[in-house]
Amino acid sequence: MQMAQTLERSLNRAQCQYELVEHSESATSLESARKAGIPAAHMAKSVILDDRRGHYLMAVLPANRQLDLSKVRKGPQRWQLSGEQALAKLFKDCQRGAVPALGELYGLDMLIDPALVALQDIYLEAGDHESLVHMPLDDFFRLVPNAEICALCA
Repeated sequence: MQMAQTLERSLNRAQCQYELVEHSESATSLESARKAGIPAAHMAKSVILDDRRGHYLMAVLPANRQLDLSKVRKGPQRWQLSGEQALAKLFKDCQRGAVPALGELYGLDMLIDPALVALQDIYLEAGDHESLVHMPLDDFFRLVPNAEICALCA
């Protein structure tokens, strides 16, 4: 189990309550939720977008939902899904496809779907393919105080 260093430092610095939840190796957030035995609606998945000009945005939504790109409104930019190369540069301490849903820790603006805001606790990737961070929603928002809430799901 290898938590991303950026994530671990931030959780400890902010004195957040959290626990690591181990699961067998998975390739997607939805599969992580299933293998960890948690409700997919409580698993926050991150989708990284870019505007083709070097600006990035993290959309965070429940793992059992799909992003509706037409609902993403953040400035005048037209957003698209980012490629794997960009993700490797942005999230250097994370394994490919295991990005924590805490974009502000990595300098990204964030949009969060309201379905996650109604929860008391949340799960998110820990930076590898075999562990999740489980934390109270209040602590999650302490780490991302500038995140905007807006409907993102299809």
